Amino acid sequence: MAEQGMERLNPKSPKRVFINNVDSYTSKWIAKFLSECLVGAAFCVVGTVSDSPEEDRPYLRDEYSIKNMNREVLLSKLMDCDVVIYNITQHAEQLEEALWAVSALHDEINNFSGPKMFILVSTVMTWACSKPLDPDDPELPLTDEIFWRRRAHPNFNHHIDLEKRVAKMGKTNRKLFSTYVVASGLQYGMGEQIFHFFFKTSWLGQKQRVPVFGDGTNIVPTVHIKDLASVVHNVIEHQPKPYYLLAVDQSHNTMEEIVKTVSTALGPGKIQKKPFKEAFLTKDLSAMEIDSLQVNLRVEAVHIKELFSMDWRCESGLVENMEQVVEEFRQTRGMLPLRVCVVGPPAVGKSSVCKQICKYYRLHHITLKETITETIAQLEFVVQNSDPEAENDDSVAEELLFSLKESMEQNGGLLEDHLLVKVLKHKLMSNPCKNQGFILDGFPKTYEQAKELFSDEDHEFEGDTSLTSVHNRRITPEFVLVLDASDSFLQDRVMNLPERVVQEQNYEQDHFMQKLNRYREANMEEETVVNFFDELDVSLLYLEVTSGSEPDCLQLTQKIFDTLGPPRNYGSSIEEVKKEERMRREEQERAEEERNEEEEARHRAARWEEWTKHLEEVRQQEEELLEVQSASMRGYLIEQVMPTLSRGLMDCCTARPHDPVDFLAEFLLKNNPSNY
Repeated sequence: MAEQGMERLNPKSPKRVFINNVDSYTSKWIAKFLSECLVGAAFCVVGTVSDSPEEDRPYLRDEYSIKNMNREVLLSKLMDCDVVIYNITQHAEQLEEALWAVSALHDEINNFSGPKMFILVSTVMTWACSKPLDPDDPELPLTDEIFWRRRAHPNFNHHIDLEKRVAKMGKTNRKLFSTYVVASGLQYGMGEQIFHFFFKTSWLGQKQRVPVFGDGTNIVPTVHIKDLASVVHNVIEHQPKPYYLLAVDQSHNTMEEIVKTVSTALGPGKIQKKPFKEAFLTKDLSAMEIDSLQVNLRVEAVHIKELFSMDWRCESGLVENMEQVVEEFRQTRGMLPLRVCVVGPPAVGKSSVCKQICKYYRLHHITLKETITETIAQLEFVVQNSDPEAENDDSVAEELLFSLKESMEQNGGLLEDHLLVKVLKHKLMSNPCKNQGFILDGFPKTYEQAKELFSDEDHEFEGDTSLTSVHNRRITPEFVLVLDASDSFLQDRVMNLPERVVQEQNYEQDHFMQKLNRYREANMEEETVVNFFDELDVSLLYLEVTSGSEPDCLQLTQKIFDTLGPPRNYGSSIEEVKKEERMRREEQERAEEERNEEEEARHRAARWEEWTKHLEEVRQQEEELLEVQSASMRGYLIEQVMPTLSRGLMDCCTARPHDPVDFLAEFLLKNNPSNY
């Protein structure tokens, strides 16, 4: 380690270190690095948080809610610390607090109980508009030895102003109050922040090409977040004489190179250049991040090379260390693939279970038929759209396509095992399956198929030929669901299936019984598929299917979910959440409308029944009243009128007069009993 230009802080164990906004990406990883540091003095890390804690922070001795703390109390906390670190790389609102903190500490120098250090973690955006050292040699980098020549991006003028004021306050009494500025490159690693949009887009695989905003030729200065934390640690430990340091790795990658490498490692492997203005339409990017992605700057960190003997994590940059950074991304964010295999007899419900699991965990459903069809279509596309620069790839694709078609023709539409395994292994090794995971539906069927499918072709045996040593851990399932049911239950289920499903699955009675018998015979052998997974210590879940009722299916599904654990992927996006809420609201409205209609129909039927009953009662009452009122009249007519009238009608019928009414009137007058 170079000792020139170094001074030592007074040894104090442990040093108390304050870091602002510890729930932000940069501050969190600096705090973690210092709290876990085993080299040099121990550190007791404290800091402010902006939110109520959503996670445990064991790396913090004390945390202070910035919302519930006034400046006077915060200053007392700063005065208790040996080192104060302010990170202004992410949130512009931290600028004002950082300026206040360094000014307040500067004003309290005479009250210090010992030497203090203030470190401002700034950004290379304060160099973004610097003029090149030699216009004729654009590859000549700017260095922190000539930091006074830096010129800031227009939106980062407040940052450079703060850098200057921090540096100036450290010159008053350097032995008591030393100040440093660490200008950080764009940070990557440990889950990502500014590059997260590109990692997430590639990981999700929902776009055929990952966007590059602008022409992508701009050189982006970068640094791994742990290398940045290491620079801060070295500044604390060695208190170097230079007070302005660049913290960047040795790479000079362009934006296009970075996005292309991310896309290849996680996504489709292709990029699409888009006008930079479209970046402003991307909700996952803040205005500060969009400005940073436009930076075109070739810089070199001379001081940290000369003064520190750092144990670099990614000295050669993001592109050269992409495999490591991708693994950090997966581990830090919990984006680990969930690999599941479902086996069982025909018609036991494997595909139905697979679909439910895929929907809940957002996995890729791998079936033999669809995988073979997809592979043949992809190979045909490659052959028909051959690339002159990739003759070898085209010839390999053409040869494989010929082998697949020939095998299917010779075997009645089926593939030979070695070709089937080759196709499936390629599918399982694809980025989507490595990202989200997969559920393998009904395959492998035999021990040999399983052994061939999950073997590691790149494994060097070195005399160890045990099964556990040669299997491919990247595609071997973590969980195997073993479904089973009685033969009578399976036969009844097939008999009740729709004819269309029977035809699609080839479940005609004879064929189904042949499949079932083959499955039972295969599982009576010494080496079975289940034995293979058991030998690898894969988690096995045995599930007996005894009913097709909805409650039993829900209970079975819940048991599977409990075994597999929580989903390991991104939650729903804002758009998806809104869509789900809208669909749920529409469903509730439809259900409410149906309930209202049913209720109204019941009320209408009840009112109709009541009205009909009332109408019948009224009619009956009217008939009874009419009967009572007409009784005396009817008696009078029967006694006084009807006898004479009846005789008159009979005589009229006998005589058949020309004018019967006049005849009847005359008869009544002549034969009136009362002689009126």
